[in-house]
Amino acid sequence: HFEEVMVTAGVTGGLLLASLALINPGDEVIIPDPFFVMYEYQVLLMGGIPVFVDTYPDFRLREEEFIKKISKKTKFIIINSPNNPTGAIYPKEDLEMIVRVARERNLLILSDDIYDNFVFDSPTCPCIGQLYEKTLTCGGFSKGWAMTGWRLGYVAGPREILQQMITLQQYTFSSVSSIAQKAAVKALDFDVGNYIQGYKRKRDIIYEGLREKFNVQKPKGAFYIFPEVPGRDAELFVEKAIQNNLFIVPGSVFSKRNTHVRISFAASDETLFKGIEVLNRIG
Repeated sequence: HFEEVMVTAGVTGGLLLASLALINPGDEVIIPDPFFVMYEYQVLLMGGIPVFVDTYPDFRLREEEFIKKISKKTKFIIINSPNNPTGAIYPKEDLEMIVRVARERNLLILSDDIYDNFVFDSPTCPCIGQLYEKTLTCGGFSKGWAMTGWRLGYVAGPREILQQMITLQQYTFSSVSSIAQKAAVKALDFDVGNYIQGYKRKRDIIYEGLREKFNVQKPKGAFYIFPEVPGRDAELFVEKAIQNNLFIVPGSVFSKRNTHVRISFAASDETLFKGIEVLNRIG
């Protein structure tokens, strides 16, 4: 139903509107760690309290630890799969567990699906919005259709929440670019299958290049890999990488740990091979 979807100024705009509509000062929001940096600060901006659930080493939510973090103050749960920064995808059984826990407590789920086109080892990515009616699904065009900068996203979910978000959008973003919307309609006709296969090949290149020297999970989606660094000091490792003209991001930007680094493999093959050589040399 059209009342259950809205167009937003990118996924970031959708996340902000959801936070504005839902979070009151003192409310808690469950965020699996590692996480996209913006989640924490949007919650803090609203006076809320981010509550992190550690998912190391395999980047999966464990039910016992997950439930421990939920309280009477919990307002909603954020899920990001495929994940930035890890490239992990929650298997369906994990999503079913999350839905069961949320349903038992009548909690909302906010699902950031911006990387849902980037799935490498299965036909599709399990979608939590198809499993649970109290889900706000945020998606966009910047990643899957290479439309970074066009600032076009959408949110689908319960209409009573979307009505609040639409009102907020009128007084914040005002509107979303009509030019970007028309471009997105055309983009939907474009088959991105070969584009995604190219990223799968790049994923394989960097994973095989790092796996012998680094403790690393093979990413199943997105275009990031998140290895643990030798010595478990990510910021020091990043300094060494920058000295060798390689730009990577310390995991502490995305986590309460400082043991991993985020590496984007959205680069040319030549750059990937150079990067792998540097990482193995300084590791």
